[in-house]
Amino acid sequence: MNNKMFDVIRRPIFSEKTVGLREEFNQVTFEVAMNANKIDIQKAVEKLLEVEVLAVNTLIMRGKSKRVGRHSGKRPNWKKAVVTLAEDQTIPALDLMDQFADIEDEGEE
Repeated sequence: MNNKMFDVIRRPIFSEKTVGLREEFNQVTFEVAMNANKIDIQKAVEKLLEVEVLAVNTLIMRGKSKRVGRHSGKRPNWKKAVVTLAEDQTIPALDLMDQFADIEDEGEE
């Protein structure tokens, strides 16, 4: 069962928008398997990250068309999940990533 949990969540997504969602609404964003449903995603996040999940929203991100010279192709589609955590819940690993980002920002000034 644990291997299935790791197959559902592929990676966390870090961008300006996702950091804003986490700070304002306590939501975290993950790339998930295309065949994963909201219930699978909720169970995987609760079990692996030991947090309480209130809601899961999913969307399919369409792959972009790309060209290299005269050859054109398309990146694959992928699925994104926005997970809303309970008010008092945090994910320590993601908070650690924010601390590293703050340190890098201080070095640029």
